[in-house]
Amino acid sequence: MGFLEDIRGKFSELVAANGLQREEIQVINARPLTPEEAIGRPERDDFPLLKGKEVMMEALFLGNRGQAFTDMPGNFRGTIEDVLALPLKNNFERAVFVATLNAVMRYLKLVDKTVHCRDKEPGQCARQLVTYIRERFSHPRIAFIGLQPAMVINLSECFPLRVVDLDPDNIGQKKGKVIVEDVSHTPEILDWCDIIVATGTTAVNDTITLLLGQKPIIFYGVTIAGIAYLAGFERYCFCGY
Repeated sequence: MGFLEDIRGKFSELVAANGLQREEIQVINARPLTPEEAIGRPERDDFPLLKGKEVMMEALFLGNRGQAFTDMPGNFRGTIEDVLALPLKNNFERAVFVATLNAVMRYLKLVDKTVHCRDKEPGQCARQLVTYIRERFSHPRIAFIGLQPAMVINLSECFPLRVVDLDPDNIGQKKGKVIVEDVSHTPEILDWCDIIVATGTTAVNDTITLLLGQKPIIFYGVTIAGIAYLAGFERYCFCGY
């Protein structure tokens, strides 16, 4: 069974246990948010959301919001049963599933911080991550998966750091004290590092399984909220809502 299929199974059990799959009048709405809706006006202008490389999908369930990053935006409307039946074959379907998972699990009070932080908070989150890692791991070599510029710049000032990203426009660009590397370097970087700090978007773009079982992993952000709970992953999200 694949990783997301396992997550789907656990989510389906939660839905059935709470009778939510039969709530025909409850509708999941997922839509791409504008950059300002998703992140406000942060201190930096090079976040993927602001560059238009990624979009924030949002699901709403009984007043509870769940979000997920994706590079394949679209609109979806249906019941939780409909979401559970999605093939999960592309980034759009996986984003709808993950955003829905986050919204429903927030409704069940199993997770929090399923909505992205805004304005100056992404910068605050990045600075706090330095303290978090230092307290947990002292002075590790870090493999950073998926460019989050504020985090990379702050971490590169304090730890040995290597960064990979899927966006070809970022490859070869300097962020702080490091150069962003192509994903083809990932196996070498995973061998080199002591810990992995990875974007939760790896669950949407279907690269998460490449990281599992390698080294200690900290997943960051709102996207991974529900999956982190169900899979027992360590998650960092300092300023989310």
